[in-house]
Amino acid sequence: MKTIVHKSNTRGFANHGWLKSHHTFSFASYQNPERMSFGALRVLNDDLVQPKMGFGTHPHQNMEIISIPLQGVLSHKDNMGNKRDIEVGEIQVMTAGTGLTHSEFNDSKTDEVNFLQLWIIPEELSVEPNYEQRFFPVAGKKNQLQTIVAPKDKLKGDALPINQQAYIYRTSLDVNNTVDLKVKSGQNGFYIFVVDGEIEVANSTLEKKDA
Repeated sequence: MKTIVHKSNTRGFANHGWLKSHHTFSFASYQNPERMSFGALRVLNDDLVQPKMGFGTHPHQNMEIISIPLQGVLSHKDNMGNKRDIEVGEIQVMTAGTGLTHSEFNDSKTDEVNFLQLWIIPEELSVEPNYEQRFFPVAGKKNQLQTIVAPKDKLKGDALPINQQAYIYRTSLDVNNTVDLKVKSGQNGFYIFVVDGEIEVANSTLEKKDA
């Protein structure tokens, strides 16, 4: 299998003052024809939101949107009646489907919020919008793969559902520990993103925020 390394310092970057955002794939003003997507994964943004700032109410349609807090607490509100805080250890999934509006905000007066947001292109359009949020215990990712997102027709355990044949795993490896990744039938490989630390993948060294 071919290996392509995306170093963290080659990502797109936008500084809006209240928001600092790194873009793994083409997004907004960052347009790179060599980085449009990976399979159905269209967006992987690494966002840092300043205190008392956030994303105002805005619409989405026909997209699977996954938010993963890395630091701080993100406040969510949408037109489906959901009003929730998303904390580190929790994962949020929104199926935009026929359309929804939402806002994400950092309510803290002092602390920044850092979170990853992924957009996955659905295999079925114009489905009913859906919102789900779940806490995943740290023990479940210790030196093993923890499935946090999976196709809605192949759900197992506590994984959150999306309308696409795509899986998201997370792991936390101790020194000299390994996990094995095997490509499922019909899939074109894996996209691996390092939140922190350093790992070896297919004879390549990946450091913090490399992929």
